[in-house]
Amino acid sequence: MLRYEVAAEDLALSRFGISPAFELATLLGLLERGGERALPPGWRERLGPEFARLRADPAVRAALALHNPRFGADFIAIPPRGMEQTWADDLAAILAAPPEAARAEIRACLAARPETDREARAVLDAPDAVPLVARALDRAWHGLLARDWPQLRALCERDVVHRAGELGRRGWAAALAGLHENVRWRDGGIDIPPFDETTTYSLRGGGLLLVPSVFVWPGFAAHHEEPWPCTLIYPARGISALWEPGTAVPPEALAALLGRSRARILVALDSPASTTQLARTLGQAPGAVADHLAVLRAAGLLSRARAGRSVLYRRTPMGDALIGSAG
Repeated sequence: MLRYEVAAEDLALSRFGISPAFELATLLGLLERGGERALPPGWRERLGPEFARLRADPAVRAALALHNPRFGADFIAIPPRGMEQTWADDLAAILAAPPEAARAEIRACLAARPETDREARAVLDAPDAVPLVARALDRAWHGLLARDWPQLRALCERDVVHRAGELGRRGWAAALAGLHENVRWRDGGIDIPPFDETTTYSLRGGGLLLVPSVFVWPGFAAHHEEPWPCTLIYPARGISALWEPGTAVPPEALAALLGRSRARILVALDSPASTTQLARTLGQAPGAVADHLAVLRAAGLLSRARAGRSVLYRRTPMGDALIGSAG
């Protein structure tokens, strides 16, 4: 079992982050290994031809060789600094990797994957291996993930809004509730049972990094070695909207009463969200979403409150009751 011991000062220093690099690496691994696990319906069929085209490039295969089920090269696994992390930030960090450290990590990954093909190994043996791999990952980002990233990012942001609120109002146990069935708060620490070793790590006043993810589902990931701080990467709340698209369809009675677009917005607000997040999640224009939110709020079905630089909307008890009666 893995256990993170949490001291009082860790609460104030714990933070959330979003990791485009982790999402890309996980997506590439899922596409490379095949099978149907952990990709939303239709994604494998939609992304398969582009992935096959990318994989014909030895530099892309070299990037794939830097991951295996147990570990990956640290210089392409960038710990996020916060919620504003972008793919451009990650790419810049990869390009800035110290060459000697990157070379040592490449050797370790090749030792774990000796079957790596000759052309891919030539890329990894080249003096400019780091920029070659970085540019290959950039092509993969734009070919596979960039189009869907605004929606996926919105899902992760909404998860953070919910958990940050729970952490502030009710503490660690509430914030971790539902994070993953194998992660739980116990006696001043976080237990992660599936790991084989029984190891305890103290956060040492450094806090915990919590990273919501789309493609880690149905599992999770934990980091506790440099360059990562103690980290939990977990399935973002609300990703069922991707795996089970039918769950976002409002009941017919509710759609008839409010109109389908407003009903979808009301159903989607099972956790607080901003206008922009809702627009990305539902694929609607921000202006149209703003208009619908104003009508729903005037009807007493929604409330709003400022959180930092965002205005978040949430259902009122009347809105919850309407959803329940229409279901």
